[in-house]
Amino acid sequence: RDWSSDVCSSDLSSGINAEYGGEEEEEEESDEEFEDVETESTVPEQDGDYDVNFDEEIEAEELRKFREANENEEFPDEIDTPTDIPARIRFQKYRGLKSFRTSPWDAKESLPLDYARISQIQNFNNVRKYLLKSESQKEKCVKKGAYVSIFIADVPLSITESCCSALSVFSLLPHEQKMCVQHVVVQRHTQSDLIVKGKEAILAQVGFRRYVVRPIYSQHTKSSKHKLERFMPTTGSFVASYYAPITLQNCPVILFKQECNGSVTLLSTGSTLSCSPDRIICKRIVLSGHPFKIHKKTATVRYLFHNREDINYFKKIEVRTKFGRRGHIRDALGTHGHCKIGFDGPIQQNDTVIMCLYKRVFPRWEFQYS
Repeated sequence: RDWSSDVCSSDLSSGINAEYGGEEEEEEESDEEFEDVETESTVPEQDGDYDVNFDEEIEAEELRKFREANENEEFPDEIDTPTDIPARIRFQKYRGLKSFRTSPWDAKESLPLDYARISQIQNFNNVRKYLLKSESQKEKCVKKGAYVSIFIADVPLSITESCCSALSVFSLLPHEQKMCVQHVVVQRHTQSDLIVKGKEAILAQVGFRRYVVRPIYSQHTKSSKHKLERFMPTTGSFVASYYAPITLQNCPVILFKQECNGSVTLLSTGSTLSCSPDRIICKRIVLSGHPFKIHKKTATVRYLFHNREDINYFKKIEVRTKFGRRGHIRDALGTHGHCKIGFDGPIQQNDTVIMCLYKRVFPRWEFQYS
């Protein structure tokens, strides 16, 4: 019998067992080490009070506005055609325009109930010039640079104790105590980066008056109609419209954003433009479709609408493509929203068919002196 082979095999087996046994022991030891480890997040001393005033609801609202602003910047005014409600019901207040600049729009059509609470001055610029000229020619007017003494009778003691030593005294011109739709031309401040949505509460300083309003924003153009801006623009001049007392003089305007803790942040500066309820501010929405069958100047488009009745309802409105082609809906195909559209020229397969709809919007009634 060869004892040497047995010794070698036994040494080999013992070595293998020792090797694997050692690995198992090391794994068990490593598992024990990982089980005993506890992780803790430490906050530096200088950041200890960072989350004291953190509000999850406010943070979620800011995140939602940030996403909406980015989506509106990337795809301006584009929305998806709803599938749960017919488009002819969802967009029944909207209309199509052949030309946004030249198409007629009645300024007295479908006015809100808040317009019964305001006044209108016909030919605002001429009335302003006449009143300012007549007031300056009166003999009782105080000249610039003159010192006067004013005596006020029957002032409550509580007012004298609460007010400071300096008071502002001013007089109102005719009609300046009446409410109207005021329009101001402002420009965003260079250091302001807040996202402000339309109809949010804004603190406005107009001349000697300061009040809280909910303005809507529009483009500053010379056209008869002005496109609505969903968010306060960050570049260029724009117009803010809100309900406020009539201001005849050209006054400086400063807009602030008032926080929950009472602090204010400067948003934009500018001056008054006019006080007229006839300024037409239009909100635009864009419905988009995709051409999947093209034959010369005719294309079959889907996803623009989702049923046959909606196609027949919006059939007379002109459509166009993002590459500049224009056309009209000829007929509805089937019952799932496919339609045949004829264009003024051949279109490409990667083009997008869009339909623009408009409706007039008005400011939200909220006025409170601050």
